[in-house]
Amino acid sequence: MVIVTKTGTTAEEVAAIEERIRSEGLRPHRIEGARLVIVGVVGDPSEDFREQMQIFPGVERVVRISTPFKLAGAGEGRPATRIEVGGLTIGGGSTVIMAGPCTIESREHLMETAQQVKQAGATILRGGAYKPRTSPYSFQGLEVEGLEYLKEASLATGMPTISEVMEPGLVGTVAAHADILQIGARNTQNFPLLKEAGKVANPVMVKRGPASTISEWLMSAEYVMAAGNPNVILCERGIRTFDDSTRNTQDVAAVAVAKRLSHLPVIIDPSHGTGVWHLVEPLALAGLAAGADGIMVEVHPSPELALADGPQSLTFENFDLLMSGVRRVAAAMDRPLSELVSP
Repeated sequence: MVIVTKTGTTAEEVAAIEERIRSEGLRPHRIEGARLVIVGVVGDPSEDFREQMQIFPGVERVVRISTPFKLAGAGEGRPATRIEVGGLTIGGGSTVIMAGPCTIESREHLMETAQQVKQAGATILRGGAYKPRTSPYSFQGLEVEGLEYLKEASLATGMPTISEVMEPGLVGTVAAHADILQIGARNTQNFPLLKEAGKVANPVMVKRGPASTISEWLMSAEYVMAAGNPNVILCERGIRTFDDSTRNTQDVAAVAVAKRLSHLPVIIDPSHGTGVWHLVEPLALAGLAAGADGIMVEVHPSPELALADGPQSLTFENFDLLMSGVRRVAAAMDRPLSELVSP
């Protein structure tokens, strides 16, 4: 961290800045110019200290040198994280496909979808049991009943599973039924939830919030990791912009930026990123080309009858077509599809 003083700051004010730095257990390093003084901070200053120094007498601005995400950041020589789940590896050179219904509607519906997406090449089954809906009158999910169906589908197909958790008190319940916990976009800055998710052994996928910067997204991952769970996956799922031609704006550039700033695996979700089923394939392929470690897509046997997110869900036939393109792009990027070992 570097502190730039105001023009005309007195020697007494500079000395007070240096003393404040020392009181934090840090070391000041003064550089005197013709018109102002710059004070470098040697050590590991906290975010609270950085904010305090921004309004300290005599300070013009505070410049951050290192990133605030100490655990999620790429770091010097830090290798890419590989997360092992259900015999699969997420990150580190292969491509994973997460697919399934937005919402688990019934046992039969989930079983049929699970078998179809597995046959097409999916390696992780997604399914929502608890659903954060914009309207309180919309279908909210089957909750524990849905989780039980998800676990049954996993046992039947051999596919590891991912499902969303919405509140801290449900972390243990979802973790007992699903292999991967998903922190949804609406909860990406629900800090009590992030901390609780950091206490379980299950991998946690943190979606980017609809208005989150990339730094804020990585800081959400930092919360999970700081609580003790290093197995975090990032998911770019589109952000809110001025354009209304799609549900969200899929930020493909964020995939490349996150891969540069962080060592964590990155998944792209073109279903939520566009909200339009026929845009899912081109954005999925673009995300893989940008460096994503996998994709998450919504698949439904009859999207026109879906209880949630029908307009962005792929039919079984369209998912097959998507997988053909995914295989070609994954091979071209030298990141072949991960393979599921049948039970």
